[in-house]
Amino acid sequence: MYSSLIGKIEKAQRYAQERERVNFSRFVVWFQGEHDRYRLGYDEGRWECSCGFFNGRQVCSHTMALERILQGMIPSRTAPAE
Repeated sequence: MYSSLIGKIEKAQRYAQERERVNFSRFVVWFQGEHDRYRLGYDEGRWECSCGFFNGRQVCSHTMALERILQGMIPSRTAPAE
């Protein structure tokens, strides 16, 4: 029993190093900003954030930070021009 668990642990460690295996399609997270806590959502390439800056711009520092954290696990996009 323990040998099979050891094999699973080793496989998990290898998988964790191969980030390209993971592709997110949707999720919801809470992001602690400097001034408040924000609810962020991602659904098939579309972001949402409860911060005031995101409304009307469809991008903010919180979504950009998560794009960096999840680089390679979600499709990349360029920031919209102001």
